[in-house]
Amino acid sequence: MRVDTILVLDFGGQYCHLIARRIRENNVYSEIVSNDISSTEIRGWKTKVSVKGLVLSGGPQSVFDPDALKIDTEILGLGLPVLGLCYGHQLIANIAGGSVKPAEKKEFGIAYATIDKPVGVLNDLSSREKVWMSHSDTVYNLPNEYEILAHTENCPVAAFQYKKNSIYGLQWHPEVVHTENGGKMLRNFLFKICQCQPNWTMGNFIEKAVNETKKIVGDGRAIVALSGGIDSSTVTALAAKALGRNLTAVFVDHGFMRETEPEFVQKTFQEYDLNFIAVNAGERFLRKLQDINDPEQKRKVIGEEFVRVFEEEAKKVDAEYLLQGTIYPDRIESGFRRFSDKIKTHHNVAGLPARIDFRKIVEPLRDLYKDEVRKVAQKLELPSEIIERQPFPGPGLAVRIIGVVTQDKLNIVRKADKIVTDEIESAGLKDKLWQYFAILTDTKSTGVKGDARAYGYTVAVRIAESREAMTASFSKIPYEVLEKVSSKITNEIPEVTRVVYDITHKPPATIEWE
Repeated sequence: MRVDTILVLDFGGQYCHLIARRIRENNVYSEIVSNDISSTEIRGWKTKVSVKGLVLSGGPQSVFDPDALKIDTEILGLGLPVLGLCYGHQLIANIAGGSVKPAEKKEFGIAYATIDKPVGVLNDLSSREKVWMSHSDTVYNLPNEYEILAHTENCPVAAFQYKKNSIYGLQWHPEVVHTENGGKMLRNFLFKICQCQPNWTMGNFIEKAVNETKKIVGDGRAIVALSGGIDSSTVTALAAKALGRNLTAVFVDHGFMRETEPEFVQKTFQEYDLNFIAVNAGERFLRKLQDINDPEQKRKVIGEEFVRVFEEEAKKVDAEYLLQGTIYPDRIESGFRRFSDKIKTHHNVAGLPARIDFRKIVEPLRDLYKDEVRKVAQKLELPSEIIERQPFPGPGLAVRIIGVVTQDKLNIVRKADKIVTDEIESAGLKDKLWQYFAILTDTKSTGVKGDARAYGYTVAVRIAESREAMTASFSKIPYEVLEKVSSKITNEIPEVTRVVYDITHKPPATIEWE
């Protein structure tokens, strides 16, 4: 069965990924594609999936910029419903011959839209809606074939529809939680306008991923990069279903894992019916990071060394393919999208070396978010300790040490991390949080221990709440818990004299410091 699909055309907007995510939450498959996709290419997509509609995302440009991103206008004549958001809204209006000009008053943040006609994408909404705006240009009028559906105090055409076809525009962002009925607007588009069926489930995904992996690897052999995290563990379980004994799981202990983690991973996966290899490479990785301060360089060095170890192990078992647990946020932050910025290099994406001695790298989870991966893991009946494991970067504690990585620093941050973990979990806060960990900064400060002067490191504590890791908020942890964390770190780790709490959201920060 071909699943109903919405294609999201990417104009470089910061919320593009959220559009795709919100669509998937309704059990409709979505895929982000380049803004310059042609009508011919969309017809090609329709041979693989059932394309039911298109969404044009927001973006940072003005439609009047000399290099403004455009679309193949023929896609508007394919008979598919189209929803333009923010920049997409302005672009459709501009193509239609409407008046789009710099706004007399720009709108950023909460606004209130008057719904003039609650039809189509605005069906069943109240006369006044709280919405989230972020725009500098405004649509001021449209040709007669278009109908204005909503306005705001500063935006005369805040929503419109094309009278002859299912083409809609919204100046606001329904995908952002601050638009109170944004979910209803998207459901109107998906189910009433596009006539989608909610037929994309994790069961569909598992079947597709297993078949795709079988098709790529065939009768060959493959290794899977297993770290013990939710992503790599899920890939391992999927690949085992696809390849059986032609798969070898390779666990590389790079020396940057948390306390007792290597032992846990080995114990867990040695019980599975698969070929399992553990490689102790701590000294090797530490040597490679000697004198390296720059976090991007750290990630690249670690990414390359991982591949070299995997290449060595693959030769021992005649494997030509490498499977790894790359997920969608990894690719977004590494700048894989044509018009997106690279936030940081993920060791398993842009951190990979140019020369790789594998026929192909296979990434079955490449289009999933973290919480979607957890649903797949549940379907595959992975242990709860893995499913509930908080995200942990592939480079491990090496990117939770600011500056040069040494064995002494690893010992410090490992102890601090365990204290944070133990206190958060003993306080019963685990289920409310996305991540909680310690960072060893490169700042030293004066302290007093045992009535004597001490001069030691500053440890930062990072505790974040999130749904899919693309945005996050610092958690307002009770002071009593933070006090315990601070006291234990400074009492039990002699090299630390100060503990600070990170109260920065994402954005502007990332969850990890490096």
